[in-house]
Amino acid sequence: MQASVHNYLQQNPKYAHFVRLNPIWYRYLTREPSRVNELEKASRYFYGETFSQKVDKIGSHVQMLNMLINFTEIMKD
Repeated sequence: MQASVHNYLQQNPKYAHFVRLNPIWYRYLTREPSRVNELEKASRYFYGETFSQKVDKIGSHVQMLNMLINFTEIMKD
C-alpha cells in the first residue's frame, strides 16, 4: 500500500476501521490507490450514512413515534 493511502487511513480512523472489517479493500487500494473515492462511498453505505438511508431511518423513527402516540391514546380510554 502506498504511503499516501496509508497516511489517509491513519488520518481517517472510520475508513481504516472499514478496511479492517472488509479486507478486500486492502487489495483494491494496494493495486489501485486512486480508488479512495470508492472506499469513501462504500464506507458511507456500510455505516448507513447515505442520504436515502438517513431518510429511511427518520421515517422509521416517525412511524415509531406515531405508534407510541396511538398507544397512549388507546391506554387513556
